[in-house]
Amino acid sequence: MVELGPRVLATCSMRKRSRITTMRAFSSYQKEDASLEEEDSLKQQFDNAFQRHDPSAAKTAIGQQTFLQTPLPQDTSPFRLTDNFLQQYKDKSPPFGFNGLGEIVYRRTYSRVDLETGKNEEWWQTVARVVNGTFNMQKRWIQEHRLGWNAWKAQKSAQEMYKRIFDMKFLPPGRGLWAMGSPITEHKKLFAALNNCAFISTDVMKSNSSEPSKPFYFLMDLSMLGVGVGFDTKGAGYHVKGPKPTPSEHTPLIIEDSREGWVESVRVLLDAHFLGKERPVFDYSQIRPKGAPIRGFGGISSGPETLQTLHRELEKILAPFDGKALTARAIVDVMNLIGKCIVSGNVRQTAEIAFGEYNDVEFMDLKNYDLNPERAAFGWTSNNSVFAKVGMKYGEVAKRIAHNGEPGIAFLHNMKAFSRMNSDEDWKDRRAAGGNPCLEQTLESYELCCLVETFPNNHEDLDDYLKTLKMAYLYAKTVTLGKTHWAESNRVMLRNRRIGCSMSGIAQFVTNRGIEELRRWCNTGYHAIQEHDRSFSDWLAIPRSIKTTSVKPSGTVSLLAGATPGLHYPESRHYIRRLRMGKSSSLLPPLIEAGYKVEVSVDDPENTMVVEFPVKLGDNIRTASELSMWEQLSLAAFMQKYWADNQVSCTVTFDPEKESTQIEHALDYFQYQLKGISFLPRLPMGAFKQMPYEHISAEEYEQMVSKIKTLDTSRASAAEPTPDKFCE
Repeated sequence: MVELGPRVLATCSMRKRSRITTMRAFSSYQKEDASLEEEDSLKQQFDNAFQRHDPSAAKTAIGQQTFLQTPLPQDTSPFRLTDNFLQQYKDKSPPFGFNGLGEIVYRRTYSRVDLETGKNEEWWQTVARVVNGTFNMQKRWIQEHRLGWNAWKAQKSAQEMYKRIFDMKFLPPGRGLWAMGSPITEHKKLFAALNNCAFISTDVMKSNSSEPSKPFYFLMDLSMLGVGVGFDTKGAGYHVKGPKPTPSEHTPLIIEDSREGWVESVRVLLDAHFLGKERPVFDYSQIRPKGAPIRGFGGISSGPETLQTLHRELEKILAPFDGKALTARAIVDVMNLIGKCIVSGNVRQTAEIAFGEYNDVEFMDLKNYDLNPERAAFGWTSNNSVFAKVGMKYGEVAKRIAHNGEPGIAFLHNMKAFSRMNSDEDWKDRRAAGGNPCLEQTLESYELCCLVETFPNNHEDLDDYLKTLKMAYLYAKTVTLGKTHWAESNRVMLRNRRIGCSMSGIAQFVTNRGIEELRRWCNTGYHAIQEHDRSFSDWLAIPRSIKTTSVKPSGTVSLLAGATPGLHYPESRHYIRRLRMGKSSSLLPPLIEAGYKVEVSVDDPENTMVVEFPVKLGDNIRTASELSMWEQLSLAAFMQKYWADNQVSCTVTFDPEKESTQIEHALDYFQYQLKGISFLPRLPMGAFKQMPYEHISAEEYEQMVSKIKTLDTSRASAAEPTPDKFCE
């Protein structure tokens, strides 16, 4: 029993003041294993004692409670969902989509090896890891700032989040499914890995001439954590000094076999060229050989060869600029080569987007491999977009889009000036400088952001969806509590707390419920998120999020839930979806045994196999070929108006023969309704061997399905997942 001092006892007879003082003591106490009923009972006992002016009864009611002056030690144990709750999900079948495709994508991409059992996680375990990690982040934050942790309420919220993830009403980003609650966040504290995307401006090369290489090694560092990174070319014009000769007597720089070691080697090499320092000589002996396991982060080593190749290629790109001004193309080439190095490692996967000026002809032609055939080996690592000026002439840009779909368009003025594009300019994002690789997030330089994906078509009604939005929002907001290892990023992120609550399966929803119902769900849902942001930001004692909603293009995450990606319509009602897997994957034998067609990859026969999955989306849903370019643009504008205060990621597919001449006119009209857009000429499905999608008839679909038996992966050997190649 805690002894109450004379001052506290005296408060029991001081009506108004006593209640304030002593109730502060009561509210400061959070008993970790007490039920809400027990807390209410204690509170009632205290109130009764207070009304009777009975200090002794008040002491009894308070029991083990303490006052703010002498707080009890806080429980530092990690948050965990109760075993009783999890028990009901251990034998429950997850609602994976698309005839086994969703399950295989999960097992290939997100199922980590459980450290206790040595086996790959099942879906119920992955969800538990993710939810435990999420609420553990909250608990650490609340306790570090003495804000009062309520274990019972946390358990109740965590169970609700678990249910809605397990049932795939919403899903964290692929980054979160892969990293949240794993040693990456719990031990290494690499919270940057939870974020989908980032942006860095090369303008710092001019404003901070002492660190001109920082944008490049920032991109490399974040990319090696699986974060997709956007960058601009505003550093063009920086004067490259060129490296000094290596002295005859020199000490090689031993490269540490870690993310930090690889990034540092690139920084040293770039600094030699940019700042006129000695040309480094590297020692690669500490880098583990190709195929060796990587502990902690997972996967296998690519060996030193990929880094050696990067160093050689960077030297080749930069040497012609020694003593000269750097060009926009050179900036993009360096960033692309870094991306190629990371992706070729086949462990840490990422994506890039390059932003150039609308009047830079060389930049606009970077993806034209007829003009620049030497770039074909690495130019694929980034999407390229131009900063379009609202009101400009789009003829030159449209001509190039008609040729190969690039560049994309980013309306930076609209990104800065508007939230949802349904009202006047608010200029919330006046400091924005670019966006992420799929262009659904407005970002400042050094800013990172987390996106979360909801599936409105997987809900019974709007009330059900609003409950999901609360949990989806809470996941994304919680990620903003994790600091990165970059001071510049933390300054922006702690101020902005930007998140992106997204929707997928929009085509399915419109087919089943109509566009007016979508408008109602978007509008109501958006306002609900703003209310949650007010409430939870106050609870966490942090700023409200500068922006909260997006439409991401989605990739593997929507496959888990059986949803069409983002706002895009399917290529066909019935089609083959092909998935590439490593030849050594232990998932291949179960797939073959279950009757799925598996064949050697024509592009990479030595290392890769291709698995075919039959997919049916229903007879009523329209296909992408049935939507005109104008209708696709209209849907993007609709979502930008009613849902996304960040941006809508939309790739408009167009008929090269009938619609390419209309692109210029379409941009004229929609420049006032969008923040960004990209285009892609439509190719016939099956035009190339083993394309990701291939149209099939309903009869062919039924024939394929008839050959498939129940998939049993229980005998598959344990293996770390292969993260998605893009910023999922």
